[in-house]
Amino acid sequence: MTEPDTLRDEPFDAPVVSSELVYRGRVWDVRRDTLRYNGDEIVREYVAHTGAAAVVALDDDGRVLLIQQYRHPIRHRDWEIPAGLLDVAGEPPEQAARRELAEEADMQADEWSELASVFTTPGGNDEVVHIFLARGLRPAGGEYVRGDEEADIRVEWMPLADAVSAVMAGRMRNGILAVGVLAAAEHLRRAAAEG
Repeated sequence: MTEPDTLRDEPFDAPVVSSELVYRGRVWDVRRDTLRYNGDEIVREYVAHTGAAAVVALDDDGRVLLIQQYRHPIRHRDWEIPAGLLDVAGEPPEQAARRELAEEADMQADEWSELASVFTTPGGNDEVVHIFLARGLRPAGGEYVRGDEEADIRVEWMPLADAVSAVMAGRMRNGILAVGVLAAAEHLRRAAAEG
């Protein structure tokens, strides 16, 4: 049996025979690659994504900041954590998370730590989302003007344990929120165990 600490995702670059832009979108593109893998040539289409950053913002009472907004592909106003695209050239993921916290929730934080980075849908896109924990929260000192789906964002504070329960019960199904609150709960559990 393999030791658990040795199992990890492994980079692998299959030889790409051809790659074409199938569709250029406003936010992301669709590509079609023909690649050699296991002695065959196979074709895969996928969304070429910029990547994103997200933030689990916890207040001094252990509550997580949640936002709700409309997401057209799923036809839901789902609960999420503040998040956004890595669409500013050269901007590191933590800085993008800071920007998104201000833009979507009008908040800033003094303490930042990395929680997790996840491939959201590895069979359909190349998106990686970097999730951060933010503490020491305070108002950002000005409100961001929101448009489109962000125009009617709803903000709620929920005890982190209740957010974990909502994820586990299937009441909140956003994948980034799920990974974020579960990772934050584990981060806090480990910190408490270390004393």
